[in-house]
Amino acid sequence: MTDWLGMLARPRTPPHELKARVLARAFARRAPRWPLAAAAGLLLAAVGGGAYWSYRTVTALRAERDRLAAIVSALEDTLGLVKSPAAKVVWIPVTTGGRSGGVTIFADTVQHRWLVRCDGLAPNQPDQAYQIWFITEHGMKSAAVMPMDDEQPMVTAFDMPKEGGRVMGAAMTIEPRAGSPAPKGRVVFQANL
Repeated sequence: MTDWLGMLARPRTPPHELKARVLARAFARRAPRWPLAAAAGLLLAAVGGGAYWSYRTVTALRAERDRLAAIVSALEDTLGLVKSPAAKVVWIPVTTGGRSGGVTIFADTVQHRWLVRCDGLAPNQPDQAYQIWFITEHGMKSAAVMPMDDEQPMVTAFDMPKEGGRVMGAAMTIEPRAGSPAPKGRVVFQANL
């Protein structure tokens, strides 16, 4: 059995060149491992940077989607008021700051909503705004404050008042920027509908 396991063999001295090779490998300087660690670090940084870029891109795209959804919703609301068979359309010519313009009112009596578009009005002073009023059976009720800072058309939609009686007309005045509880400023127009 000992012969089979190789224990009976006499020890032999290895050849000189084999001994030299083994000792050379044992005492040889090992290659530093930092290039491998640096490569792994670069790979992790690239993956992390890609993940951060993806997160920022997805977040920006979600914000853009939400903004566009809000715009589409507002446009659908506007289009619903404009297309409504129950909408009465009134155009009122106005002059502000020496400029001629107009106010278009789409009054939907079924949905009890108004859409007001102002074109060609002079921009407000920094402390002023246009204010739309409902003329009701019981007096004037504030509808909307519309500050106009540039020459672009203004469009706004709002609900008709639930109290104050039947709405008989509309008016617009120039009021302080925050609006007024009652009309006090210069009247831009007043019209019965």
